[in-house]
Amino acid sequence: MALPVITPPSKISAITLPSIGTFNNVATNLPFGMYSSDVNFLSGATDQVSFTYKMLGGDVLDIELTEHNVYAAYEAAVLEYSYLINIHQSKNVLNNVLGNATGTFNHDGELNAGQLSSSLGGIRIELRYPSFNIGYVRQVATAIANEAGVGGTVSHYSASFAMTPGQQSYNLQNIISSSVSGTSIADLVGNNRIVIRKVYHKSRRANWRFYAGLAGGGRVMGNLSSYGQWADDSTFEVVPVWQNKLQAMAYEDALYTRTSHYSYEINNNNIKIYPSPSINDTTNTSMWVDFSIEGGYDQFELGASATAAARAGGINNMNTIPFANIPYQNINSIGKQWIRRFALAICKEMLGQIRSKFSVVPIPGESITLNGAELLSQAKEEQTALREELKTILSEMTYEKLSVITADAVDAAHRVLEKIPMAIYTG
Repeated sequence: MALPVITPPSKISAITLPSIGTFNNVATNLPFGMYSSDVNFLSGATDQVSFTYKMLGGDVLDIELTEHNVYAAYEAAVLEYSYLINIHQSKNVLNNVLGNATGTFNHDGELNAGQLSSSLGGIRIELRYPSFNIGYVRQVATAIANEAGVGGTVSHYSASFAMTPGQQSYNLQNIISSSVSGTSIADLVGNNRIVIRKVYHKSRRANWRFYAGLAGGGRVMGNLSSYGQWADDSTFEVVPVWQNKLQAMAYEDALYTRTSHYSYEINNNNIKIYPSPSINDTTNTSMWVDFSIEGGYDQFELGASATAAARAGGINNMNTIPFANIPYQNINSIGKQWIRRFALAICKEMLGQIRSKFSVVPIPGESITLNGAELLSQAKEEQTALREELKTILSEMTYEKLSVITADAVDAAHRVLEKIPMAIYTG
């Protein structure tokens, strides 16, 4: 018995992927539309329809996808590629851009209009080769130099106070605040923590340094070893220059330490002077301190010429690096092939989701089992494999790894050159 012919033919659930895409349909069917104005992207998305149709066997069995699904998958693949590349580049450059100006981003991850710092070179930072400056290492070295007092970027200030006979303890916070009152430093001091770098005093006699207060008394100047008295028949041992230099350094150090009978200790804000000053010690004599001021994060130099506000709001981690999505036109053939494969895997995942909704389709006298679960499994594996492939390749191309490769090449060339005999000059 012949089956009846249904007129008109049923077109329910007859959505299938066409064999070719439509260029004019791409821009209006992208979820984010970040590349909708790029003609090259629109052409790539259009071609992806034909690629997907062939790779999933559309000329043999219907594919329950629309061309719009393919366009969305292609955009998602480009964004995934951009994401992985930017992650890789962040590892390369973060050390050298810490503290530089960052930017603001719209909902698509694109940089909003605005001027970035000149050190970052303006827009499209994700495409630029960084200027290496041993960034974070330099900040560590600077901090060490600040503490050691051998350079650095922290400003040092000085203040003095007159000693009171019989008084050993003095509040440095009050002394320093009053010493700089009415100046621009007063605003810096406030209630901030003050770090005392050096304590010293100046004597009341201009000739104390060389004559120990005994000038004019017919006393012997010096200590008979560094000054001494000598006659015409004196004999001298000749020493090298470096020994003279060491003697000079030791003498200068003694002038600043040994000849001062004061010492001190600091506990919290208070400095305690030893021994207790007497009336003779305090006449026309001042105690001086060198100090620096510790503030918040603005105290640290995070940028070569950045202001305090810029440093506090600058790049501090991967999130604030001003990387936008990589422009489609700057993705080469390697990247575009990865994008095609990843977009195909996304389409396969979509198809698996659709077919999983109806795992078994009954037909007269039989049933059809769809391969939704299998497609989902394959799609996930392919996407994972593609991500790992790209990550592995990128991990071998960090600037650190490239420097190792260069060093190995130099060593290999050196070993080759060692085997080449040197010519003998015969004249």
